This record gives sequence, C-alpha cells and structure tokens, in this order.
Amino acid sequence: MKYPIYQVDAFAIKPFKGNPAAVVLLEENRNDQWMQDVAQEFNLSETAFLRPKGQDYELRWFTPTTEVDLCGHATIASAHILYEVGFYDPDETILFHTRSGIISSTFNRGTIEISMPRFKFSPIEAPAILAQILTHEPVAVVESENGVLIAELADADEVRNFQPRFGLITQLGQHDFAITASGGGNKHDFISRFFSPKTGIPEDPVTGMAHCVLGPYWQAKTGETQFYAYQASKRGGDVWLRLTDDRAFIGGKAVTVLKGEMLKQAQLK
Repeated sequence: MKYPIYQVDAFAIKPFKGNPAAVVLLEENRNDQWMQDVAQEFNLSETAFLRPKGQDYELRWFTPTTEVDLCGHATIASAHILYEVGFYDPDETILFHTRSGIISSTFNRGTIEISMPRFKFSPIEAPAILAQILTHEPVAVVESENGVLIAELADADEVRNFQPRFGLITQLGQHDFAITASGGGNKHDFISRFFSPKTGIPEDPVTGMAHCVLGPYWQAKTGETQFYAYQASKRGGDVWLRLTDDRAFIGGKAVTVLKGEMLKQAQLK
C-alpha cells in the first residue's frame, strides 16, 4: 500500500507564500506515534492525516512535537487536495471529523472556506513577563477560551516590526501568543502574528485557528462580521473571515507545491 503525500501552501496564491502543510492520505488507521514521527520528519508547522470515514474524512493534525485540537491552514490544505485530485467536485461540501467536531469545507471561485468553531475571549491583566516580550505598551490584552493570549498593539507597524524573543514567549502561561492591530485604513481590516514555541512552532506563517478568536475580538471593537485580514509573518498570507453567532468561516486560497508517496520502509513502524 502506498500513502500519497502532498505539500500545500495554504493562504497563498503562489508557491513559497502562506503557510505550508503536509497532507498524508491514509486508507487505514495508524498509531499516534507513527503519525507523530511522520510529522517530525516533515518538520512543518502542521502535518494533516486524512482517512476515509463513510462519505466523509477523519482529519488529525500534528506539529513536529504534538497533536493539536484545531488547525485552519492544514484543513484548507487537506480540502484543497481532495478537490484538486477529484475526490470531490467543486460544488460538493467536504465534512471533516476532528477533535474539535465536524468542520465543513466548500469551494467557490478558487477559494476554500472552512467552518471553524468561534471562540470567546475575556480581558485579563497583562502577565508581568509581557512587558519584556513587547517593546510597546499594549492597547489591550485578552485570553481566549482555548488558551490564546492576544495583545493588541497601537498600529500595524508595531506588529510588522516586532522581534520575537522565543525564550521569553515560552515563559507565558499560555501555549499560544498572538499580536494584532488595526489595518490602519489599508486594504486589510486587521493584521496579526502568531507564536507557539511550546508546541514546536516558533512563529506560524498564517494561522486559521487564531482567526477564530481574532475575528470575534475585532467584531467586538468594530461591530463588523466580515473581515479581510493579513498575517504579517515573513511568508505572509491573506485570510477572508466571516462570523456567525457560533462559527468562524475562514477562507483562503492554496497551491500544491510537492507530491509523492511514502516509501515502504517508512510504513513499517
């Protein structure tokens, strides 16, 4: 049996932009350690494992060091492959069974939109170490119900010019840390960056999951329910976002960069 593998740049319209993810197509279940070893071998921020589940697919996500509960860009990458190789027609909806429930995917004019959970957030007192992490006083600090610490900065340039000190970021009580600011009247409504060194991702290029709380955060500030956002990492990526009462619909384009198959000796474990 051969396992097809792909590398996809999600939230990108051309190669080497957005966020790369590996996608592995399985026919049967494999043990957790094997999947973790494969993810470590690829050494991308996420590796997605797809396995048929009736007419749908089971989807699991692994960083190089751990399995995660939710990942946006690797879900878009997975949907992109299933549409591209013809497992689904463009007008069909894909249902992914995940640790965060069922995530649906639709395809419209080259853009994939996935239905993700929407996360609540609460204002908190800034952790003491945040003053050492940031070079500017934050406008606000909040924490999401899924444990993302978010600091709003005064303007987009502060986000773009931020120099992360990963040793300090790992001392935060939260696993994930994001900074954000208004787009400042440019074409993007807001921008952000995302860091998760504790899970093996020093800086994530473009993070769908983070927008499940960034969207509600900016909705609370602006009253809007649709956003065009930009994650200002070195690779960078555009994110379309629309919100309902309980879901965050994350949209992005994707490009296949590599394809191949897992060799037999790598399947034996």
